[in-house]
Amino acid sequence: MHLAYPAVLSALLFCTGLYGVLARRNAILVLMSVELMLNAVNLNLVAFDVWLSRAAEETLHSGQALTLFTIAIAAAEIGIGLAIVLAVHRNRGTSDIDKLRDTAEGHETDGRDGEASAAEPAAEKAEATA
Repeated sequence: MHLAYPAVLSALLFCTGLYGVLARRNAILVLMSVELMLNAVNLNLVAFDVWLSRAAEETLHSGQALTLFTIAIAAAEIGIGLAIVLAVHRNRGTSDIDKLRDTAEGHETDGRDGEASAAEPAAEKAEATA
């Protein structure tokens, strides 16, 4: 088997994952796209390891060992990433990245203007004094 087949498949997987990271708005889909990119790298590591081991007549399989480490790190990354996404979803009620970015910058995303938000403290003071 030629090295071109897994390399082209890996490039297609990586480009699909890159498109998913850049175009998606849902945080879970972005994490899935990052995993797709990591799997493309793993495919490249194994393909080049097999190709180089045939050429050099060695049995070290360092590409496959690196792939196992990458899989372990990707599993930890997706676990922590999903925990963060779930915590944000519980607090904010959405996992839309654009809306989360707006709330991080201090913009109001629920449709209220500055006057409505300025009237809330006055209403709370009136209730506290009554």
